[in-house]
Amino acid sequence: MPDGPPGGAAEETVDEAAVAGLVHEIEAGTDAIAVPAGLLDEAAPPASAPLARSLYAEILKMGVAEKLKLALRGNKDARMILIRDPLKLIRRFVLQNPRISDAEVIAIARNRSIDEELIRVIADRREWIRNYQVRLALATNPKTPLAVALKQLGTLGERDLRQLAKSRNVSATVVAQARRIVLASGKPE
Repeated sequence: MPDGPPGGAAEETVDEAAVAGLVHEIEAGTDAIAVPAGLLDEAAPPASAPLARSLYAEILKMGVAEKLKLALRGNKDARMILIRDPLKLIRRFVLQNPRISDAEVIAIARNRSIDEELIRVIADRREWIRNYQVRLALATNPKTPLAVALKQLGTLGERDLRQLAKSRNVSATVVAQARRIVLASGKPE
C-alpha cells in the first residue's frame, strides 16, 4: 500500500483489500512496519510538553502504514494524536485499538470537533454504550446525530436530563425531548 504524502494531508482513496491485509498482518504481528517502540509501549512515562510536541511532529511525518500500525497498536499518547488525523481511515482504526480505555472513549465522545462517523462507531459498540459517562457524552455532544442523541436520553438520570432541558449547546429537538421526559417524571424543579 502506498504511504502517500507525509502526514496524509488530504483524504485519499484507499484500497480496502490492501488495508484489510495490512490490518491482519499488524494484528498478527507479522508486519514489517517500523515504528518507534516507545510509541507502542503503554508503560512509557507521561509525555511532557516538549516531548509531546516532538511526538506530534514525529507522527506527522509518518506514512499511512505507520500511522495505521500506531492506530491499532500505539500507546495512549499516540492514540490521542491519531484520533485527530486528517485521514478518516486512521481515526476509525484508533477506536479498534484493543488497549483503548473507557476514559479515552469518553474524551472522544465529548470532543465537539470529532466527526460524526466516530460518534456512530462509539454508539454502536455495546461495551462502551454500557458506560453511563459515554451515553451522557453522546447525548450532550452537538455533533452527535439526532437519532443517536435521542436514544441516549431515556437512559440518563434526572439531574442530567434537567441540565439538558436547559442546554443551549445541543439540538432544540434534544432539549425538547429532555423537557418532556422531565415533565413526565412528575417531579417539580
